[in-house]
Amino acid sequence: MSQEFTYKGAGVDIKEAADLVGDIGELRRSTEGKRSLMGAFGLFAATYDLSEYRQPVIMTGCDGVGTKVELLIAHDQLEIAGKDLVAMNVNDILTTGGDPLLFLDYIGIGRIDKAKIKRLIFGMTQYLADCNCILAGGETAEMPGIVPDGLIELSGFCIGAAEKSDLVDPSRIAVGDVLIGYPSDGFHANGWSLIRRILQAHPDLIADEEWGEFLTPTRLYHDVVAGLKERKIDIKAMAHITGGGLPENLGRLFDGKGADLGIPRWNHGPVGRILSFVSDEEAIDTFNMGWGWVAIVPPDQASAASDFHPGARKIGEITETPGVRVRIEE
Repeated sequence: MSQEFTYKGAGVDIKEAADLVGDIGELRRSTEGKRSLMGAFGLFAATYDLSEYRQPVIMTGCDGVGTKVELLIAHDQLEIAGKDLVAMNVNDILTTGGDPLLFLDYIGIGRIDKAKIKRLIFGMTQYLADCNCILAGGETAEMPGIVPDGLIELSGFCIGAAEKSDLVDPSRIAVGDVLIGYPSDGFHANGWSLIRRILQAHPDLIADEEWGEFLTPTRLYHDVVAGLKERKIDIKAMAHITGGGLPENLGRLFDGKGADLGIPRWNHGPVGRILSFVSDEEAIDTFNMGWGWVAIVPPDQASAASDFHPGARKIGEITETPGVRVRIEE
């Protein structure tokens, strides 16, 4: 008699995966506060009613957590990985002036581990509830032999919408406009391939009690954007400072113009110890350098755009000379 093969015997338990969807129902419902799906959750695709917008424009983006996820798994910080995943996507939507409406996650894992996956989703739903974005669905892929045991693949996808008249238009940036920086909470989810290389060479660089602070999640900047809108600030552009640091993320906004920035040295705690092994030029081109969000506003609104948020300040201004030049102030 020939051997009988089953999907479960090949390493994929579809019943366990189906049960997981039911298990996360309460977590997902926590993201439906001010907004809700148009149809039922769990269908083949999610729907959202845009009729409250007069001239709706949709925007979308996708991102992941990168190699930071390896350290988050090693230090049992799965909730932070979920928060990182949301923030990396939602922040990008916010730069357009749009409202983040729907979020979907992709989790690739060698074998279904419901406890770990629920912790990831719990972190996601905490951040999503904060910014009124719905967890609309996602995909958990059980891939034995492809995703090694102990590792998790993470990707996120966010859909937003805005009134056409409310879109942020970087083409309005003018010479003399100022750049307002809003603090990061750490390295966020960028540059961790370099950080991991440094830690491999210096394994005792971070004390046991410092790992929680060191792995702090990517900051969600919905409160900054809401504050700017409430104060009717004329937002010329906004940038989420991720891979490529201030020069790359700001440079994409300028059409023939540039910016001169002056920022204090970023050297507190374990961040400073990591940066001591990196040249200033390399650090500026890799990390957020303590500024995870930048808004570009008219000079007469600089104070109004910064005073409402702790730690925010003017960090530069727009110039005629192309390129982004960042100076570290001692």
